[in-house]
Order: sequence, then C-alpha cells, then structure tokens
Amino acid sequence: MDFLELASKRYSCRSFLDKNVEKEKLDKILEAARVAPTAVNFQPQRILVLQDKEKLAKLSECTRYGWNAPVIMIICYDKNKSWKRKYDNKDEGVVDASIVTTHMMLEVQDLGLGSTWIGSFDPIKTREVYNIPENLEIVSLLAIGYPSEDAKASEMHYKRIPIEDFVFWNEIKNI
Repeated sequence: MDFLELASKRYSCRSFLDKNVEKEKLDKILEAARVAPTAVNFQPQRILVLQDKEKLAKLSECTRYGWNAPVIMIICYDKNKSWKRKYDNKDEGVVDASIVTTHMMLEVQDLGLGSTWIGSFDPIKTREVYNIPENLEIVSLLAIGYPSEDAKASEMHYKRIPIEDFVFWNEIKNI
C-alpha cells in the first residue's frame, strides 16, 4: 500500500475486539515511535504502555474514552530533554510527541490494527493514577487494538476541505 492510501484508510477506531495485540506488533509500533523525527534529534518521547486489565480499568478515572481497547499508550515528552527554540524558548516537545504519536498510528494501520488519538483526558488525574513524574508532559493517549466487525470511520472522517482553502503560494491572502 502506498503512503497516501495508508493515510487515507486510517481512521479513529472506536470499537475494538476483546483480543490482545501480539508483542511483535507492539514492538513494531514502538519502533515507529523510536525512528520518528524529533527536534534536534533529542528524542524526548516517553511512552507508558498499558495492557494489564487492572491498569486499563483505571483509565475511566482519567477519560470517558478508551472504547475497551486492549492497549492504551500514554505518550509524553520529558521537559528536561526536549529542545527549546532560542528565539522565544518555545518547547518543541509537544510537537515531537505528536509526530511520534502520528508515526505510531500509521504503523498501527499498516499492521491491520486500529487506533484513536485520545486528546480528551484529565492530565492531572492521569499523572496521579499512573504515577507519571512531573518532568513528563502528557500529550496524548493512544487506544490500540483489533477493530471490531462494526468499527468504521465516522462521517466526519471523509469531510476534507479543498487544498486551495489551506495552501498558499508565496504569500497568504484573504484569510
């Protein structure tokens, strides 16, 4: 499958089978995170992989989402390791963690699994429940598993604005 086909077929899966994800597949997903580009190659990403039923059950304290996925990855970045832009000290860690999450989502799709980036979660409660140190900034939760038979993309998945609405050549006009 070529890249655009892979990217187009990937959707937010909100219905998973009650089936474990094989270690070999998880290793490939984590390798996609390892090879993802980061600012100055500082690689500040830190990922907590949850598979244990008790640990997964505690997710309900942090978010109403999760869809009973057999794997949840909590993607963070280490604020002490991330690159800061010298002009305004902007921390690029959130960008790095987002790139890492995107790489993992695409690998998940390539492996025939489904995923959903969960952005709606309580970061304070998540830090508390999963004992995440203060130097790690939580960026996303990633639900991963085998899509159920009734899993499908939402109608919004197919609504894309035309390229002309977001691409500008040489100067930005009429925004």
